[in-house]
Amino acid sequence: MAEGPDRIGPDMGPKRSLEDRARRIVRAVTTKNGLIGDYDYAFLFRPNLPFMTRVRKAAPFFGLHDPMPVLLALLLGFQHALAMLAGVITPPIILSGQGGANLTRDQQQYLVSTSLIVCGILSAIQITRFHIYKTPYYLGTGLISVVGTSFAVIPVATGAFAQMYKSGFCPSTADGTKLPCPDGYGAVIGTTTVCALLEIGLSFMPPALLKKFFPPLVTGPTVTLIGVNLIRTGFEGWAGGSGDCSARPTSGPFALCPSVAAPHPLPWGSAEFIGLGFSVFVTIIICERFGSPIMKSTAVVWGLLVGCIIAAATGYFDRAGIDSAPAASFIWVHTFKLSVYGPIVLPLLAVYIVLMMEAIGDITATCDVSRLQVDGKLFDSRIQGGVLADGLNGLLAGLCTITPMSTFAQNNGVIALTRCANRKAGYACCFFLLIMGIFSKFAAALVAIPAAVLGGMTTFLFSAVAVSGIRIISTVHFNRRSRFILTAAMSLGFGATLVPEWFAHVFTYTGGNQAKQGFFNAIVLVMETGFAITALLAIVLNLLLEDEIEEDEVASLSAAEAEVPELDGTGVRPVSMDKGRDIETGTRSKDASI
Repeated sequence: MAEGPDRIGPDMGPKRSLEDRARRIVRAVTTKNGLIGDYDYAFLFRPNLPFMTRVRKAAPFFGLHDPMPVLLALLLGFQHALAMLAGVITPPIILSGQGGANLTRDQQQYLVSTSLIVCGILSAIQITRFHIYKTPYYLGTGLISVVGTSFAVIPVATGAFAQMYKSGFCPSTADGTKLPCPDGYGAVIGTTTVCALLEIGLSFMPPALLKKFFPPLVTGPTVTLIGVNLIRTGFEGWAGGSGDCSARPTSGPFALCPSVAAPHPLPWGSAEFIGLGFSVFVTIIICERFGSPIMKSTAVVWGLLVGCIIAAATGYFDRAGIDSAPAASFIWVHTFKLSVYGPIVLPLLAVYIVLMMEAIGDITATCDVSRLQVDGKLFDSRIQGGVLADGLNGLLAGLCTITPMSTFAQNNGVIALTRCANRKAGYACCFFLLIMGIFSKFAAALVAIPAAVLGGMTTFLFSAVAVSGIRIISTVHFNRRSRFILTAAMSLGFGATLVPEWFAHVFTYTGGNQAKQGFFNAIVLVMETGFAITALLAIVLNLLLEDEIEEDEVASLSAAEAEVPELDGTGVRPVSMDKGRDIETGTRSKDASI
């Protein structure tokens, strides 16, 4: 399958002059064909209602380098931005909120704004595809491979924050109320920055070797456990919040959720909170059933919008943060002291291995829906460039005060649905993400969303992560060896996820040796992080346990061994050992045992 001018070696064809490029740009923005084209825009907005006639005509496909109207590029880019919006804002909201570092409202708004900005910039790196000078290596995929803030780091970071408050690294009041911990957040992003070097180094290994050490048998259960762990966080938010109010204390500032000072506080688990979450969840289902193509790919955003409208009408929104937010924001408006927190190094290394394998799978899927090759040297170079960009993006994200990035898979659905694999739509997506992030009033409105509304959305998103893991597992060939590895790895993983405190009382050391205490904390955090145990155990067992000979292979060997000359020494025709049939005629022998 041809892929146009994107190639491994240098392009020996004639280069376009600056005058020619300028002429093409002017033509695109000054002519009807360049601005609008003849695309059927109604296709994107036509709902799937029972009484409406379905149109069977397929939309035209826009390849990687095909000419594309400016308006369509902007429209589909906006659709890509909406499709990834919920995933981009969720990690900073959770990690900066009551279940994370308990940062101030200004810092929470800043992190949401910065997450949008950084995702726009780093997505452009993946989409552009840079050739590293005088090497055979690339940076980026050259496809619509957008990146967003990874969910995989949430279980590790929330566990680390809980340990930091328990050990005194993060401050608390005398009655146990958690105070803002910017140094703890700085330790998390500092550690993620260092650990990103693992994925950067692995990107220079051949893809075949990476798949050998980290096959679906390893990554599938790991991704599944990440999703299962995250669903708990989403459900806690659905019921009112994942902070101190979830314990339902009888007194204090968190006796009600999100706090007693909120506009409409209620006890955790109240019917009103459950109803708000269900309004989001049901809207997502309705959009999937009856929505137009653009609504289906942005169903999560529509659900969030309906939930926000209901919450605003019933008095759950707090406008104070929106009113006090600045008009604009950018990277490094707030900074955090970077440091390395030893106990989360091993879990974060497991996270980056997962992110790398996710990137390989997502890039493969993007090539497939973009009608490009999924094998050969060009495809391998896309994998190498994508993994390198994924690791470098994790490093740059930490330096930009944001947790690691990952290649988003949901945008492959947008490509398949809209039949547009053109990079112009990807660049338009980056533009809209930048605009959303720079105007910080937008981020302030997102931070003000009630936890129950956000929980209804995040539960759906986190379940999609678990389903992705199940899909990866489904590609594994099931035999005794693979079932054993999955059972052994997931038994500890599910156990640690369902009973997270199971390893908390193993070490009883109370001395003053900080290095020793940190070593024990690292072991505890790994053993209480379900997906980290699963990943480590699956990798070890996959390398130690040899492949078994399959039953059909044994049958083939038996049949081959039974093939002897047409007549043996007795003058009797040989009989097939496994079926009891005559080898030449295929009929059952009377003397064959059944």
